[in-house]
Amino acid sequence: MWPADLRSGRRDGTSISNMRFEELSLSGEAANHQALSRFKVLDLTRVRAGPTCVRQLADWGAQVIKIEMPGEGDALGGPRHGPDFQNLHRNKRSITLDLKQKEGLAIFREMVKTADVVVENYRPDVKFRLGVDYESLKPLNKRLVYGSISGFGQEGPYRERPGVDQIAQGMGGLMSITGLPGQGPVRVGVPIADLGAGIFCAMGILIALLEREVSGEGQWVRSSLLQAQIALLDFQAARWLMAKDVPGQAGNDHPTSIPTGVFPTSDGHINIAASGDHIYKRFCEALDAPRLLSDPAYVTDQARSKNRVALNAAIGEITRKKKSAEWISLLNDAGVPCGPIYKMDEVFADPQVRHLGMAVGVRHKKLGDTQVVNQAVELTRTPSRMRLATPDKGEHTDEVLREMGYDDAMIKTLRARKVI
Repeated sequence: MWPADLRSGRRDGTSISNMRFEELSLSGEAANHQALSRFKVLDLTRVRAGPTCVRQLADWGAQVIKIEMPGEGDALGGPRHGPDFQNLHRNKRSITLDLKQKEGLAIFREMVKTADVVVENYRPDVKFRLGVDYESLKPLNKRLVYGSISGFGQEGPYRERPGVDQIAQGMGGLMSITGLPGQGPVRVGVPIADLGAGIFCAMGILIALLEREVSGEGQWVRSSLLQAQIALLDFQAARWLMAKDVPGQAGNDHPTSIPTGVFPTSDGHINIAASGDHIYKRFCEALDAPRLLSDPAYVTDQARSKNRVALNAAIGEITRKKKSAEWISLLNDAGVPCGPIYKMDEVFADPQVRHLGMAVGVRHKKLGDTQVVNQAVELTRTPSRMRLATPDKGEHTDEVLREMGYDDAMIKTLRARKVI
């Protein structure tokens, strides 16, 4: 049985939203704003891709229990009280449970009977060795939706290979199109394959839960870092599939929309996107550069593409005469997309970022008032909420076991046997 405070969306008053560190009651009408609060999720994930998936569910109120090995270190995404781990594992409860022991597996299987979702990102063979694979759990609960994330997929010649984000970035083609021309392979500065696989898997889980309303049955949802990375190539992949065009590195210039790139100013650099005849005309007028409109080398999209280097140099000679803020104001007034290039502290100081609430507060019992990265999607009636800070390891073990009917003596025995 799951606790009444989670079923109703209530908590012990430590969550904060909209940058305010204050008590938040989720009782009554507010409880209905937890869109996923009726779903119970067992989280077997570690590192990043899997936790990213579960975070999408937890932030909208899913009742998540994170299952961790007793005695194991916190190598699940950096130091437990560090920014990365705290950002990945909020809105969960944590228990320790040794699935390699018979009693630990039995407890987990009992939990599966009333769960809606299990998520794991082991190497494909590990879950079968532990006996926690979908086919082993399906007889316990035909409505179970089981999410898996791996490096290369659950089947195929590479299924057993260990997979990490940078390997997927390389094999998925991203490193060949990132960086300056001739620079050599360059990784993206965030684990985009991990993040993509997690988000795609969460989307698949939600689709499976919707389909379950029709069929009454769960299913196995699968994603991988390699699949996610290739899907995220988007138009660059389509260029090869349809036109057999192998894209290369374009640096800060957009590969097909010209002029779009980074341009110097008197005090730094800004991004400008002025492709397409209508925007390009407004851009040249804002620059007071009629020559860039009349010159045959720049008069059409095709000509601008062919003469990109010369055009960018000509634009740069003009933009370096004013400060970044001046150009951003002038170009935005002219309807030309542009923007500053921020360092991280500047990102979160920007008034629009602050208005969007992308830094959201949460109160941690040891770290105090802190902030994590908010969700990038808003729902008007059922918003995401920071209900719980990331738990300490095994913080809720006794609580969850008591909800399952274990008394203190039984819990003490399990702990003595290192099952928990």
